[in-house]
Amino acid sequence: MPAPLIGPSSPIFIVLNAGAGSADAAATRQIVEEGCAAAGRRHRIFVVDERATVQALAREAVERARGVGGVVVAAGGDGTVNAVAQATLGSGLAFGVLPQGTFNYFSRTHGIPLDTAAALQVLLTEQPRPAQVGLVNDRIFLVNASMGLYAELLEDRESYKARYGRSRWIAFSAGLLTVMRGHRHWNLRMAWRGQERDLRTPTLFVGNNPLQLLQVGIEHADAPENGQLAAVALKPVNVLAMPGLLVRGALGRLGSADEVLSFPFESMTVKASRSHGPRRVKVATDGEIAWAEMPLLFRVSPEPLWLVRPDTAPELEAAKE
Repeated sequence: MPAPLIGPSSPIFIVLNAGAGSADAAATRQIVEEGCAAAGRRHRIFVVDERATVQALAREAVERARGVGGVVVAAGGDGTVNAVAQATLGSGLAFGVLPQGTFNYFSRTHGIPLDTAAALQVLLTEQPRPAQVGLVNDRIFLVNASMGLYAELLEDRESYKARYGRSRWIAFSAGLLTVMRGHRHWNLRMAWRGQERDLRTPTLFVGNNPLQLLQVGIEHADAPENGQLAAVALKPVNVLAMPGLLVRGALGRLGSADEVLSFPFESMTVKASRSHGPRRVKVATDGEIAWAEMPLLFRVSPEPLWLVRPDTAPELEAAKE
């Protein structure tokens, strides 16, 4: 599918998550309205609140944009971006991001500024470029997908954020408490590129974001830039070893740990290595938790997301140095 063409008359349809991060939704809305008015750009804002879900508004935004060749935009954190991208993928429409979350890995990887006014200027002046999408069964992920301990860590992190606020230190503290609580080991059979391997592991993580992979020090961090995903699994470890691994990840040295297995792939099937294994597992995609049927099929989407972004990404380039 060719890249969609957008221009000064292409309207913008924005799904704004009023609860994402610490950003003030009213201020974001004002910046968008003033910036679009100054550029003479038609726009409509769909506000996510207790009356309407991200998914429902994303579908409506796509339908509205489809008829007029518009741009569908997610204003929120990685979870909001994922939901709007899920609705946009395969529609032939351009996709944009106004980052509002805590980590914003997707936007940072693609050179989209964290400042709302600057990110809006990218939407108003740049063209769509392909961005790789990962799939686990029928769900997309732009940053990562996981099962096991990492998915539990994300679930606990959201609970702590709801109680104590959103910050990286709260996220780290929540992770430390989760790994010290003890964890289940999974017996998995993984098949990729004609290879098959049985593995007992507390967690399986699949990365689609080079910036995140670089920051924790994974060996195959460049896999998403080469049309691949990066699998990361822990070998069986006891509870006392987990805080050390968490610290190694925070310091960007996780990939050098003997307990870590990683490899790149384009498509991989994961199932229970025993006949009485679980039929469903909790899977996290870009921080959002849901049940998924086994076996899990992780793969690179055959079509990209057409992301409106600059042609350079300074933060990603700096992380490689």
